[in-house]
Amino acid sequence: MWKYVKRYLHFGIIAALFMVGEVLMDLLQPEIMSGIVDDGVLGVNTGGVGNLSLIWSLGLKMICLVLFGGLCGSLNNVFVHMTGQNIGNEMRKDAFRNIMTFSFPQVDRFGAGSLVTRVTNDITQVQNLVSQFVRGLIRTSMLTFGSIFFMFRLNQRFGLIVLCAFPLIVGCLVFCLSKANPLFSKLQTQLDKINSIMQEDVSGIRMIKACVREIYEKVRFGKANDQLIQTQLRVLTIFAFMNPVMNGLMYVVVTVILVAGSYEVGRGTATPGSIMAAITYTTQLLNGILMLVMLFQNISRGIASWKRVREILETRPQLRDGGFDGKTEARGEIEFRNVSFSYPGSSRQVLKNISLRIRAGETVAIMGTTGCGKSSLVSLIPRFYDVSQGSVLVDGVDVREYDLKALREKIALALQKSELFSRTISENIAWGNPEAGEAAIVRAACAAQASGFIENTPEGYGTMVAERGMSLSGGQKQRLSIARAIVKDAEILIFDDATSALDLKTEADLYTALEDSSPNCTKIIIAQRIASVRRADRIVVLENGAITACGTHRELLESCRAYRDICESQMGEEEHHG
Repeated sequence: MWKYVKRYLHFGIIAALFMVGEVLMDLLQPEIMSGIVDDGVLGVNTGGVGNLSLIWSLGLKMICLVLFGGLCGSLNNVFVHMTGQNIGNEMRKDAFRNIMTFSFPQVDRFGAGSLVTRVTNDITQVQNLVSQFVRGLIRTSMLTFGSIFFMFRLNQRFGLIVLCAFPLIVGCLVFCLSKANPLFSKLQTQLDKINSIMQEDVSGIRMIKACVREIYEKVRFGKANDQLIQTQLRVLTIFAFMNPVMNGLMYVVVTVILVAGSYEVGRGTATPGSIMAAITYTTQLLNGILMLVMLFQNISRGIASWKRVREILETRPQLRDGGFDGKTEARGEIEFRNVSFSYPGSSRQVLKNISLRIRAGETVAIMGTTGCGKSSLVSLIPRFYDVSQGSVLVDGVDVREYDLKALREKIALALQKSELFSRTISENIAWGNPEAGEAAIVRAACAAQASGFIENTPEGYGTMVAERGMSLSGGQKQRLSIARAIVKDAEILIFDDATSALDLKTEADLYTALEDSSPNCTKIIIAQRIASVRRADRIVVLENGAITACGTHRELLESCRAYRDICESQMGEEEHHG
């Protein structure tokens, strides 16, 4: 944490100095009040004759001290917030920046809900930790030990009474914190779970309503929330019992001081003003200890949150940049050499000894049953995952040797599940190429067969898209995703079942326009329909993670039984559409 604290240490030091000033003003006031009572009101040292001018002078002095202490307290708050907020801001940006470098397995390991909690709630707790440390620790320690010091200075017997009670108070504090500390990490984990449920349910609200599962999800969220509340109540219960115990101990101290003070006054070794001051110091001591309780509670929770934030900050990306800048003579050539692949943490091979070369400018389709490894195969090209064995080459260079940015700039990707953002249609299309002009955006939309519905929207390309594209149909979202891939003008274009929501005529028009707009682009098409792939230069058939056939549509009809079966099952549909 020092990495962040040292950047704003000067604010923290200034805040600490102002806090010292505020607490010193508080500690000086009981002694002045003692003088007002003894010398100004009772006239203890002047034969019982009061002194009005002394009351005025000491009273004005107290008022000045209070005003100065208030000013110090206000300035302390300003600099404390500047310290905590700036540290939290830097930490949050670094955490998010690091999350953006995580590979898919790392994101899955943390979970989206947990990442959101850590970047928001946990960093807020760390901010509170810094603020409490700067403000609370100085105030509580000075009030506690300063009260004891001034008590001894006022009357040694009163100081000894307080000092005898101090170990009991500290012991009670340590016992309660030892019980509460393990619960803080549990609280944050349960908050992760609530955030995960919220994200899942908001994302899948249509399916929840379609399946009439609202009650089930309400119960699931309710159980998670009940567990959070139960843990929170356990923490609050611990401190709820602690506060009366601490108060009881301090009231016992006050009673003992009053009893001892009455004897002292009788013997003439103490004055009423000194007893009042002693009680005030005892009250300040009590406030300091109660604040210390809250301070340690916040610090304990902040430390638990810091451990979770530090885990994000210290997690290094699994996929390391190779450093190659991507400048090659070849453009768009892909080769799989004896590639085998298993997902991290799984021993099952998804791909088995794949060898395939795709020439620059070639259109290759990949077909196969669900779960045969089609999406896994193409996800190795932009290096979303690393191969378990073998190598994937783009333009003759192993993808592991590329700088990730340079590699992914060569590739445009359109997926079956279209990811859209809460921006205008134009901004969503230009997402892959922010420098694209209006003309390029319109051309890409026309090629993707999206211009028709875009122009019919109220504001055309300036129409705002609802969160996650909820304001659009499945086919409209897919066409915007395809337009986004086209406008990137990449050397390699991958369609991972990206036309599944399009009718056959729109899909045919799309591929015709694509050939005209990007004739030299290498295209990889994953699809389930024969109509989507029959015009490809080659069709690769995958079965159980291995290539069983590769050739043109006519060649596969003659040589591949699996392809022929698929073709025959869709033949009526194909004949109907020509």
